[in-house]
Amino acid sequence: MSTPSVLFVCLGNICRSPLAEGAMRAVAARDGVTMLIDSAGTGNWHAGNPPDPRAQAVAARHGVDISTLRARQVRAEDFQRFDHIVAMDRDNLAELRRLAPADAPARLSLMLDHVPGQKGKSVADPYFGDAAGFGATWEEVLAGAEGLLARITDPRH
Repeated sequence: MSTPSVLFVCLGNICRSPLAEGAMRAVAARDGVTMLIDSAGTGNWHAGNPPDPRAQAVAARHGVDISTLRARQVRAEDFQRFDHIVAMDRDNLAELRRLAPADAPARLSLMLDHVPGQKGKSVADPYFGDAAGFGATWEEVLAGAEGLLARITDPRH
């Protein structure tokens, strides 16, 4: 079996998707699962920037360091490179579907599709709110990471 690979995607790649990347790295490491994990944005205006300081702070409170991550934009080759491309919200999922080459093997989904009872829901965007919103976002992406990891490691999927 090849190494599973996941790309998490939000709009600017400085809040939700780097938190999701950090959460997935943490749960995969905890469970001893080797994976290729990355994040990107559908937009490019934050390219090269680290995650929002509030995202870094909430991840650090949970023992996860995302400070070295740098924002980047989704690229065409991502649809070939990753098994799973997981959007944080319906708008970014729609954009990913628009960008995906017809022959792309990547499976597209929403982060909360991997949480029982949350299918079709979007991860709350904390960017324009206060630090408390980042805590709620962390809980959502952590739950999504747990569910996605279980799906990836379950041979019935």
